[in-house]
Amino acid sequence: MGDGLADAQDGYKLTSMTTELPAGKDTAYKFQIMGPDGKPVTAFAADQTKKMHFYAIRSDLAGFQHLHPTMAGDGSWTAGLSSLEPGTWRTYASFIPDSGEGKGKDLVLSRTVTVPGEAKKTPLPEAASSTEVDGYTVTVKGVLMAGMAHPTTVSISKDGKPVTDLQPYLDTYAHLTAFHEGDQAFAHLHPETETKDGNGGPDPAFQALLPKPGSWRMFLQFRTGGKLHTAALT
Repeated sequence: MGDGLADAQDGYKLTSMTTELPAGKDTAYKFQIMGPDGKPVTAFAADQTKKMHFYAIRSDLAGFQHLHPTMAGDGSWTAGLSSLEPGTWRTYASFIPDSGEGKGKDLVLSRTVTVPGEAKKTPLPEAASSTEVDGYTVTVKGVLMAGMAHPTTVSISKDGKPVTDLQPYLDTYAHLTAFHEGDQAFAHLHPETETKDGNGGPDPAFQALLPKPGSWRMFLQFRTGGKLHTAALT
């Protein structure tokens, strides 16, 4: 998959006319994936139920967004971004071609965009094994080592009790991505827990592979009661 920091890999290229996006309001980011034949790619395989996963994160690893854009017939995609704070943002396209030379290959490509205005850098929070979001406590359990895959679980509790009403989200009970401090290298931590009939929890399992040492900002997304929650921890 690579670290997601290049706009081209294996003959595939992420292209966009957009280099600047407005601050403080919802906006659309349009892009295409060009194939090795120089033509827009229009055939994509579903990955966790979606043919395109699109991420946006600011250079200080604040302001995370994870979207599933729509594709037009000509292979152009539109991602509807929520309000962005000023600064430099990196946008990532994660996809699997379903035809051509790269069929079946996991690819992540990215570009940067500028959001004009006074950028106020948010210091990266200290490393911690747990955090809270929307009244839920999220705890990461497992040994993370650079360049080696390790089993990791994320325990979710509320009011001191294990949460067992996690609703399916993207064909699993939780979705986990991570970004490296400094260069914004990307890592998708693959879920190991399959959804069954009904709800799940409280310990979704992942295969964690962080390609380089340093500080990583993790974003865990899970759904309860029809609402999507996003927890972040370093």
